[in-house]
Amino acid sequence: MAAAAGLLRATVGLAAASSLHRPGLELRRAGAAAAAAAASFTSARRSYGSEAREEEELRVRYLDDEHKGIVVLGLNRPHAKNALNKNLLKMMSKAVDALKSDKKVRTVIFRSEVPGIFCAGADLKERAKMHSSEVSSFVSKARAAINEMANLPVPTIAALDGIALGGGLELALACDIRVAGGTQRLPRTIGVSLAKELIFSARVVDGEEAKSIGLISHVVQQNEAGDAAYRRALALAREFLPQGPVAMRVAKLAINQGMEVDLVTGLAIEEACYAQTIPTKDRIEGLLAFKEKRPPHYKGE
Repeated sequence: MAAAAGLLRATVGLAAASSLHRPGLELRRAGAAAAAAAASFTSARRSYGSEAREEEELRVRYLDDEHKGIVVLGLNRPHAKNALNKNLLKMMSKAVDALKSDKKVRTVIFRSEVPGIFCAGADLKERAKMHSSEVSSFVSKARAAINEMANLPVPTIAALDGIALGGGLELALACDIRVAGGTQRLPRTIGVSLAKELIFSARVVDGEEAKSIGLISHVVQQNEAGDAAYRRALALAREFLPQGPVAMRVAKLAINQGMEVDLVTGLAIEEACYAQTIPTKDRIEGLLAFKEKRPPHYKGE
């Protein structure tokens, strides 16, 4: 990693699920070390050979039955280890744009459809073919797509069942739960001093330490299917479903905006957000359900 340039490649082996063979969250230098890290974490029983059609590089699933209200966005570029290319960023932006205005959506889970990998960061093969003037535009679009994910009004969960490098880890950081490293979001998660220590040293942090410093929220033992983090994320999302959707949206808004300002301003933001819930049908339904000792039936109104 060139410290002056602020480059970071972060490898997550246990951001949300611990590996049966080598648990831990590994911060490595850019270049060959990151590539070697990606290869070393790949399970022998998994393959990256198949190439998905462009329209399938991001799978969007609206779950049903007891999971109704949960949407799963699945990265699906097995041949490129889910590296972020122009098409995938375009699809992500399109999906997020649709989700942010859909009042039926209660929680979004971001996961990988490719076993053993979350996201390998930017697609360097595609970038190598770009003119120098295109690179800056691509980086801006990638940052915009990640910010759009961060600004979704509903809770978001990153299910990391494999490694995440560079921009892939920034993508996980943009989610409300299971965040990990990155040069801008990392200090906001664990503090400037510790973030600098991890980035400058590129040292290995195991899952338990990562959890203790607030880098991740949960550590779960990986299962045979390799989707333990996703299963945990789904369970968390189900816990959110009974809550009032309007209240959830304004609570996230109050927290996100409040963290960027002083306490007095933050309290004012909280008050303004709470005021938005007072005239809603959901609030009336919640109070009535509490009085009648029954589950509420919210409609997002």
